Amino acid sequence: MNTGKTLLIAAVALALGSLAGYRLAQQNQGEGTSAANVAVDPQKGGKKLLYYRNPMGLPDTSPVPKKDPMGMDYLPVYEGEDEAESGIKVSPEKIQKLGVRSEPVRRVALDRSVRASGRVEIDESRTYAVTAKFEGYIERLHVNTTGQPVGRGQPLFEVYSPELVSAQREYALATQGVARLAEAGGEAQAGMRQLAESSLLRLKNWDISEAQIKALANKGEAQRTLSFLSPVAGIVTEKKAVQGMRFMPGETLFQIADVSSVWVQADVFEQDIGAVRVGQKALIRINAYPGEVFEGRIAYVYPTLQAETRTVPVRIQLANPSGKLKPAMFADVDIPQGEATPVLAVPTAAVIDGGTRQVVIVERGEGRFEPRPVRLGQRGAEFVQILDGVSEGERVVTAANFLIDAESNLKAALGGMKSNDAATPAKVGHQGVGVLNAVDPASSTATITHEPIASLKWPAMKMEFILANPALVAGLKPGSAIEFEFVERGAGEWVVTGVKGK
Repeated sequence: MNTGKTLLIAAVALALGSLAGYRLAQQNQGEGTSAANVAVDPQKGGKKLLYYRNPMGLPDTSPVPKKDPMGMDYLPVYEGEDEAESGIKVSPEKIQKLGVRSEPVRRVALDRSVRASGRVEIDESRTYAVTAKFEGYIERLHVNTTGQPVGRGQPLFEVYSPELVSAQREYALATQGVARLAEAGGEAQAGMRQLAESSLLRLKNWDISEAQIKALANKGEAQRTLSFLSPVAGIVTEKKAVQGMRFMPGETLFQIADVSSVWVQADVFEQDIGAVRVGQKALIRINAYPGEVFEGRIAYVYPTLQAETRTVPVRIQLANPSGKLKPAMFADVDIPQGEATPVLAVPTAAVIDGGTRQVVIVERGEGRFEPRPVRLGQRGAEFVQILDGVSEGERVVTAANFLIDAESNLKAALGGMKSNDAATPAKVGHQGVGVLNAVDPASSTATITHEPIASLKWPAMKMEFILANPALVAGLKPGSAIEFEFVERGAGEWVVTGVKGK
């Protein structure tokens, strides 16, 4: 009995092993056939199979056969087909007519600079107020107009002051007394010398010039009026002095600005202020002098932000020996950022900026072009940095790229319409037959149970479509049999463009 059981178990094990071996052989045979199909397909002209794509048009690929969550087989893509689907083709005649030009993606040092608008202002550190430190009267004006240029030491006006006359006489008498008591000694000479020094100090404190004091000492006579001299060379920016007027100590009579050096106050945008530092060179251009560039240095970056304009004031100091730069002139400011490390970049003209999406048109040879999204970095005057999307050496279109991009968008909107030539008719959209299950007016969508779609190799199933216009299903009730047309507007986005009841 034990021998019989043993033989029975051995027979079962042998049968199971044979069955497993058969299935493994069948599986290996299937895999071998599949591998052969992956390598080449005689129906595709011996083209190599590259990958399998999602049957619903979603951006998902697989190196091996698989099914999507709805049970649909992924579709094979052969060599050459991916290029045809990802771009458009333009005939040589059309390329020449459009004026298409391209340049290679390469590494360049961006000549980046910060640009801002500004205005010329007077250097506050070179502004002087002319005030009198004694009471008096203006007897005569030598400078009597605002904006008049004056030199250092030039007479501005003549003044009469009883205090000034008294101080002159005191100094003259003290000087004469010191001379007379030269041979005398003792306290008398020391007292007279102290009186002379005190009178001289008072005249100096009243801003009487050394030349005027020396003339007073030589003549020994007090003058009725004295000329008040300009302390600096510049232009008169404010004039309050009037001939014959009485002035009090501390009253401002003139304001003079030295314009041999001026400021340019530039308004730098908030996003650029991080690239601005004290000591950087700044290039100034004035509309009044086209083609002429003035060079200055950044002297100060203000610590405050103008909330209304989102700009930060920056002060630029520059020489103005010829006086060409006038206060209140508008200026265009360019702050170069110097040499930078070369980065991968394309010409600025190659980038099509849609706001939320930036695209370049890549030339793939033989008249084929591919719109490709890119991620941008820093911008220069002629080039923009590419962080992701293209590789060094690829050629990007720099002229007529907007026309090519428009044609590519049209192709995508028409559901894969090819742009080989106008003479070749293209098939637009897909047709289906099914039942209208439900309509959602709020989202402009419709649920349809359709029969197999031959053009897309779809099996029969129930899915949701977007309605190009809710009026397409007006008058149709849920459960109605329909014939409909649809296109792929985006990846996996199917839009119904026509509906007809059966």
